[in-house]
Amino acid sequence: MLTRVNDLDTHFTLCGEGEPVVLLHGWGTSAESLGGIAKALEDQFRVLAIDLPGFGWTPPPPAAWGTREYAAHVEAFMGSNGIAFANLLGHSFGGRIALALAAQSPHRVRRLVLVASAGIRGNLGPRYYLKVGAAKLAKRVFSCPIWGRLGERILSTVHQRVGSRDYRSAGQMRRTLVRVVNEDLRDILSSVQAPTLIIWGDRDLEVSRSSMEIIAGGIRGSQLEIMEGAGHFPFVDMPERFRKLVRDFLCRGGR
Repeated sequence: MLTRVNDLDTHFTLCGEGEPVVLLHGWGTSAESLGGIAKALEDQFRVLAIDLPGFGWTPPPPAAWGTREYAAHVEAFMGSNGIAFANLLGHSFGGRIALALAAQSPHRVRRLVLVASAGIRGNLGPRYYLKVGAAKLAKRVFSCPIWGRLGERILSTVHQRVGSRDYRSAGQMRRTLVRVVNEDLRDILSSVQAPTLIIWGDRDLEVSRSSMEIIAGGIRGSQLEIMEGAGHFPFVDMPERFRKLVRDFLCRGGR
């Protein structure tokens, strides 16, 4: 399905009836990656899974967006679909967005599920700063027109060697990625009022346990569930247990 939001043709899937649940996918994926979750909830909920701007069938944002711009886009999407409030489930990058929306507009979020959520910036060692410094120096030197195509090739090689996998494959979304990953959301955690379930797999190599504990400690009354044996995609690694956790949480009465 398609809806126009902030001058962007935003694609999404819709299934089921009942109280709305909005699903937000991780970086580099799309609404399709959360299809199993949507199917597990459609018998009791109206489930909307969005292709976030720059992913799936939705075009990139007009500028380098940060987490708050993405959160505002999701809120506008809810408004365009007549949703006054919803349950939010976000995976990784989508968790970051769900967290920001729950803090910015508490009245729009009934319950919040954060799955291997990004949003807490870890301690960066000297190796990181050395790599960043090398990349900045290379850009300053080899972006000069006198280098021509040779400069472009050198810069490409530098990016391949010092950039993360997401950075190397980001293409036109690279500036957005850089802006997003440099944001630390721990200062907004206390603004989240919705009951919150945090799910993390103990074999996750993308998001640390300490990050999940910081989020859990910052959101009053939140529940942290650690899935032993699951990785960064616990809904794929242990689908039955994951679905039970989410269904039981969303079906609790009250707010």
